[in-house]
Order: sequence, then C-alpha cells, then structure tokens
Amino acid sequence: MMKPTLMRPGGLPETASTPVVTPLMPSVVYASETPDRLDDQYEGRAQGYTYAREGHPNADVLARRVDAMEAAPQPGLVVGSGMAAVTAVLLGLCKAGDHVVGGDQLYGRSLRMMRDDLPRLGIATSLADPTDVGAVAAALRPETRLVLIEVVSNPTLRIADVQGIADLCRETGVLLVVDNTFTTPRAVRPFELGADVVLHSVTKLLAGHSDVTLGWVAAREADHAKAIYDFAVTTGLTPSPFDCWLAERGLMSFDLRFDRAEATAARLADHLAAQPGVKRVLYPTRPDHPDRARAQGLLQGRGCNMVSFELEGGRAEANAFTRGADQIAFAPTLGDVGTTLSHPASSSHRALTPEAREKLGMSEGFFRVSVGLEDPDALIAAFDAGLAAVAARK
Repeated sequence: MMKPTLMRPGGLPETASTPVVTPLMPSVVYASETPDRLDDQYEGRAQGYTYAREGHPNADVLARRVDAMEAAPQPGLVVGSGMAAVTAVLLGLCKAGDHVVGGDQLYGRSLRMMRDDLPRLGIATSLADPTDVGAVAAALRPETRLVLIEVVSNPTLRIADVQGIADLCRETGVLLVVDNTFTTPRAVRPFELGADVVLHSVTKLLAGHSDVTLGWVAAREADHAKAIYDFAVTTGLTPSPFDCWLAERGLMSFDLRFDRAEATAARLADHLAAQPGVKRVLYPTRPDHPDRARAQGLLQGRGCNMVSFELEGGRAEANAFTRGADQIAFAPTLGDVGTTLSHPASSSHRALTPEAREKLGMSEGFFRVSVGLEDPDALIAAFDAGLAAVAARK
C-alpha cells in the first residue's frame, strides 16, 4: 500500500544543471523554514519571497532586465499595467494638498487621472505644453510636488523639452517623472537627463506582441522607490508571473524589433506625406516636424515606430480609410509586431471635447500608426488602399 503523503510536500528535484530559459513560477505563496527566518526576510537580512503581491521571481527577473536598459539608479518595480505604474507614482508620491503638473498631451487615461481622479483625492493638477519650458515654469506653484511628461507625446508626436524641464525641476525642488513608453531606452534614457522617476507601459514596445499587460517604474532615490513600492503592494497592483515571463521573452528581440519598425516608420511617413488627400504627417526625423531640432538632439537622430497623419476631411473619410486599409488592424494599441491603426477621437482621447481635441491637433481625420515588422512595400500598399477608398468617395 502506498504511503500517504501531505498535499504539498515541497522541494524541487535536485539537478547539476540549470535552465537556459527562466522558469515560469506561478506560486502565490512561499514557505519559510521558521518564524525567525521569515523575520530575516521581512527585515532585510535575507532575500526571499513570501506572498506574490509583495513580489515574485518572474517580476524581479523582468524588472532587472528593464533596469539595465534604463540604467536605473535603484531597482525598478514591475506592476500590472502601464496605468498601474502611473498610479503608483502619482498616489505613492503625492498627498492631499499637493499639486501636479502634467503635459497637455499625455495618454488619454493619464489625462483623465489628472482631470478627474487626482482632484477628487485633494491633489490639484494643471496641464502645460511640455515643448515649452516657460509654460511648465508658469504652471508651477509652491505646493507643486511633481511634473509628469512623455518624451514623445501621444498621439501628436511632439518632443518635450526634457532637459529644460529637468533643469527647471532641479532648480525648484520639484520631481520630474518621465513616461518613456514611446521612445524606449533604445532612443533616450531619461535618468541620464535628470529625471527622478521613469516609467513604461511594458505592454507596448518592450514586450512587443500584444499578449501581456504590464508596467515598470523606477526612481532615482531609495525613499521614492520605497513609497512607490509600498503603494503598489498595498493596493494590489501585482503583475502576473505568466505576463512577466512572456515580456522577458519579448525583450530578447526588442532591439531588432525597434530598429526594423523605426526604419519602416520613417519610410511610411515620407510616403504618406507625398500622397494626395493627406493633410499632414508627423514623424520626429522629418524636416517639417515642428520639433525636429529638439528631436535631433534629444533622440540623437533616431525616430520611433510611431507615425501620425491627418486626412483631409472628417469622420466619413476616417471610416472610409479604415475600411479600405482592411489589412491593418484598427485597434487602440501600439508596439505590436503587427502594424496597428488608432483613431484618437474615437478611442484614447474620446473623453475630451471636440474643441479640446482640435486645440491639441486631433481632428476627426487624425490617425496614429504603430508600425510593426511587415514588409515595408506591403505595408505601404495597404495604406494606399485606404487612401484610394477615401478618394473614391469624392
């Protein structure tokens, strides 16, 4: 008769070799030898895991990889989404009575947090043009705690004056938080420019396959890193081990994916700019980009995988384009291996009034493109089909 065993006897098979690929470790809880050893872990005398909400191996492996890419001064933290990273920073570092300045073209949900959620919690907010350091300076108050900007704005691809804002924040004792999702450390490392906190939506280019939802955040100072960590753990912004495992795998090809998509994006931008029916094209390396000089210095001649363009016309032309360009996924995301097409007026920035969108340059004919890894000629042909469908309406 088989000897009965406990449900979880513990232990892994001994092996003289080690896995080449990081193992997937979905365990929620981790056993300790004694209460004394558990004290050692919680009080920092020993390294170990206790409960996955407070950290787990797959999250730490991924975090260390992104830390190295961003040259993070302190260990970074992986959380459940890009917006979880934004939330952990804003609510981990701010309190009622503080004031936050945000770039006026942040991602739509970041704008919503600035407009609706932070004021509800007693944190005042203002928006300012991040391409104009004077506008940011004018928005500062004595109680300003931090400034939140994106290096390249979503979706109009304007280039923030990161160095100027960093200098301003240092002079005034205000923290600078930089969302580096669009540009990634392949193009710019904000810590090297003076940022105090850097964050990513790992969901996008870093993971790169539209099959994970994750964020990453790191701080320059240890006390800020701890405040962000404590808030994330307390509020349960926990990442999935499987998503972390997939994202780590995605990082293996990140450099190759970024370079390929960037080259195709530059070619697509130039092609679209020459087509009838296209009112304007935005891409950082083009000579007609409004911030080209700053882009050349900040990004050191690099662009990104994002292209934005505006059709002549409005919603009817936008509908015709997406129907005609039916080989391109019309989906509000970016950073996938496949090209995706986004319409801010009906997705990321739909919460803004039409007047507010027009002021920021997002008409009903405005599109944002996340360029993927397709053959450039095939991709251009797909866009031409969309433009032909628009022209056929006339």
